[in-house]
Amino acid sequence: MVTSMVTGEHNYKPLQKRWEVRVKTKKLTLEVPQELLEKATHATGEGITPTIRKGLELVAASGAYAKLRSLKGKVKFSVRLSELRED
Repeated sequence: MVTSMVTGEHNYKPLQKRWEVRVKTKKLTLEVPQELLEKATHATGEGITPTIRKGLELVAASGAYAKLRSLKGKVKFSVRLSELRED
């Protein structure tokens, strides 16, 4: 069973012997500086919607990145870096 991370709901739809998961979406109207939008779409190489989604994903993930950065120097590994480089 696949569960949506956004709503906790699941929805299955058969599609050529595969299962497609539908995630609830919300349509937005927003104003952004034109230059910023142009730079962002140029950087992603995609259109407006995928660029905005990517930006929202990065903002949402920033909390996890901050938590990982707070662990810097606090996690001890049993394998030495030199051993990993031998492969």
